Amino acid sequence: MQDLHLSFDMYHKDEEANRAIEKAEQERQRVLQKEAEIERLKEQLAKLTEEKQELEHQVKRHSVYRDLLEQLLKITKFKDVAALTDHLESLLHFRCQLSERESKAQEQADEQRKALLTLEQQHNLLLLQRNNQLSQLQTKLEKTHSEGLIWEKKWNNIQETAARKTLKLGQIKMAILNLYEMTGGQVGGEEGVDVNDTEKQLEQVKQFFEDQTDIVQQYQPHSQRRNNDQGKQKSKKPTNKEI
Repeated sequence: MQDLHLSFDMYHKDEEANRAIEKAEQERQRVLQKEAEIERLKEQLAKLTEEKQELEHQVKRHSVYRDLLEQLLKITKFKDVAALTDHLESLLHFRCQLSERESKAQEQADEQRKALLTLEQQHNLLLLQRNNQLSQLQTKLEKTHSEGLIWEKKWNNIQETAARKTLKLGQIKMAILNLYEMTGGQVGGEEGVDVNDTEKQLEQVKQFFEDQTDIVQQYQPHSQRRNNDQGKQKSKKPTNKEI
């Protein structure tokens, strides 16, 4: 019984010791947490202090602009700095819009410049083709002109030949007309022959010579007339009508 009581006391003391150890551990953990919280707060304080200093530096740096705005406010129609700031912001916004429009206009100008360059290249290619065609046509024209000169020369020769033949024909017709008139033929009138009817004039001249030959033969001796008839038959040639 006494041993059991001693064992219980020892167990009770162990429990108290364990609780004391656990409590001490918890207290140590709380201390560590507090220390960590203190370090975090210190870091946060340092960061906030740094941000405060940066803000103070920015305020000090921007105070120049504030002073400038206050000076501008004195020479403008605006009542306060806020109104002037709004106006400046509107100008900046308008400037941004203008810059965007200018950028779009520049892009459109670049596209149009590219399109114009393409058109110029196409125009140059078409112009080159037209120049080649023109060169070919010029060559053909020169060849045709050369051939035309040759044919013109031939035509002139033909005209000269025709003129000579026409002149010769006129001379022959004039000679026949003279013979016709010398044989007593009449030109024009009801009984006369037309001045241009050379064939009829020639027939009448021929008839005149035949009549004159017959008259001459009538006054020749009979033997001589027979010899003349035989010689005439031998030397007689077929006329164009007989052919």
